[in-house]
Amino acid sequence: MTKAGGVAAGRCGEGPDLVLAHGWPWSSYSWHRVIPELAKRYRVFWYDMPGYGQSEKTAEQKTSLDVQGRVFAEMLAHWGLDRPRVVAHDFGGATTLRAHLLQGCEFDRYLLMNVVALRPWGSDFFDHVGKHVEAFQGLPPHIHRAVVEAYIQGALVTRIDPEDFGALVAPWLSDEGRESFYRQFAQADERYTAEVEPLFGQIRCPVKIVWGEADPWIPLARGRALNDLIPQASLETLPGVGHLPQLEAPERVLESLLAFL
Repeated sequence: MTKAGGVAAGRCGEGPDLVLAHGWPWSSYSWHRVIPELAKRYRVFWYDMPGYGQSEKTAEQKTSLDVQGRVFAEMLAHWGLDRPRVVAHDFGGATTLRAHLLQGCEFDRYLLMNVVALRPWGSDFFDHVGKHVEAFQGLPPHIHRAVVEAYIQGALVTRIDPEDFGALVAPWLSDEGRESFYRQFAQADERYTAEVEPLFGQIRCPVKIVWGEADPWIPLARGRALNDLIPQASLETLPGVGHLPQLEAPERVLESLLAFL
């Protein structure tokens, strides 16, 4: 139980410690196609951020990126991990960057994939929902489902397995999931990345940036800019891949992960 609520988590495999950090509006399920192969070489840890996936979702819950950075640090302490390898996607980037640069968590190697790290972030729809959360929370279930499905589909340029797509949507369809979905929009705030942007040159481990070149949400130019701000970073791009590489192109993502880790 963290300060933000109960957290669903898992682990498997043997070897050096590896932690996977998911983003918005995903959950640890987004890693399920790469975990089995990673677990042949590493002891793999994953969790659902509070307010996401199978973790606790409660009214008035604070799950903004500042909280998520502290939760990530708490999870490393809970697992007893000192210098794990870390792979982060989307909001998992801002979350783990805050844990490393503000909370003092040490990483052995650090892979950032299509991450939220630099301003500006958030689409026009993202901003609109954040300003009118109560109106969206009152949508009938079938319209809410259509909103969630359209939002998630907007991140993809490559077709993913229909079962995977359904599993990404499902946590947001319960009553508490619907409220949590829109609450994430309301709590999004670019100041949580602004606080760490000046510190990127102080990252204390090797860094690799992997980016789906066709990302509809966070353009490749943002990945290139991030690479320029981290002196020891390298950048690999994935042609024809959108915002969710680990489900759009899991084999190519595995090649990238294993080559670096």
